Amino acid sequence: MLAIPPLAAEPIFTIINFPVTNTYINSSLTVAGFIIFALLLNRGIKKYYGRAGTPSSAPKGLLNFFEAILELLYKYIDQVTGDRKKSMRFLPLVGSLFFFILVSNWVGLLPGIGSIGANQIHHGAVEFIPFFRPANTDLNMTLAMAVLVVVTSHILGIAAIGFFKYANKFVKLGDLWHAFSSLNLIKITIAMIEFLVGLLEIISEVAKMVSLSLRLFGNIFAGEVLLTVIGSMLAFGLPLPFMGLEIIVGLIQAVVFSMLALVYLTIATSEIKAHGQEHAPAAQATSTTA
Repeated sequence: MLAIPPLAAEPIFTIINFPVTNTYINSSLTVAGFIIFALLLNRGIKKYYGRAGTPSSAPKGLLNFFEAILELLYKYIDQVTGDRKKSMRFLPLVGSLFFFILVSNWVGLLPGIGSIGANQIHHGAVEFIPFFRPANTDLNMTLAMAVLVVVTSHILGIAAIGFFKYANKFVKLGDLWHAFSSLNLIKITIAMIEFLVGLLEIISEVAKMVSLSLRLFGNIFAGEVLLTVIGSMLAFGLPLPFMGLEIIVGLIQAVVFSMLALVYLTIATSEIKAHGQEHAPAAQATSTTA
């Protein structure tokens, strides 16, 4: 009988007062797999281009597979950004998050994950502690990725449109100053409302971190609990359809997280129109017609 995994990841051992949890071991295995893949890919690139820097033969094997994935990623990212330069800038982060989440989810379905472990005394009771646990069933992991996405979007937004223009999206002090200077009651009212909306935007940035992290954590953790319960109740082979469902869920969650990250990055680096700027072309066209 397998025990239902707790919400918090279980520590397996410590390194200089640093607890190494079973989710951290799984994430380390995923990173190690990416390192091996990168080394093999680098070796294939050197063979393909040769010493002279020109292709010596048609790409094949791992290099051909990687190029196909890269073209597919650019295709979907371009549909969101509408700009290949932005796509090339966002690909390292968005692509890394997608593949890390996807592989981490699928590694959690391998035989032995969640079932190989040892009995340990915890709070005076003997509990089974698995040595391996899906990385995204740890809220610390999903929250760290969510914070990385939101903070990076702000950094790139400031670099793209400037600090003061970007800050005006949240704290519209400039609009308040111009409104009070005009002594126009309507403009002052609009500026006050926009200032309050800007404060809500700050809260929404925190909500992005919470929603991104909890969505991924909740879906993967619920799948782990489901597989544990089904595996304990049903005979051998019957949980296979549920494992197939979790493969699809793991892919969907990786797509959702990475696409939302891409949308946040795209919106943050887009130019912010000043108040009334969107009506300027229409007003100019009306005056010209008149």
